[in-house]
Amino acid sequence: MAVTVIAKVVVKKEFIEPVKAELLKLIDPTRRERGCMEYRLHQDNEDPGVFIFYENWESMASLEQHMITDHFRNYVSAIEGKLVKKVVNKMTGI
Repeated sequence: MAVTVIAKVVVKKEFIEPVKAELLKLIDPTRRERGCMEYRLHQDNEDPGVFIFYENWESMASLEQHMITDHFRNYVSAIEGKLVKKVVNKMTGI
């Protein structure tokens, strides 16, 4: 069953540009992953420290595989200590 992910990342003001660079690095390799149907990044127009990923995956298994890829692990390490918060919602269509 397909899974939709809405991931909201709120970045500390002093780290907006470096974190944005890390987020952008995720896009191409993630879009090439097996099971990735859609992977889009958005930045809030009024608060540039707020980023939203809108993702669609073929299955929970494909999402779980994404989370153990080298590019995702590198991103997690690179942004450590630079976020105000991160909220990830994993949803199924009804």
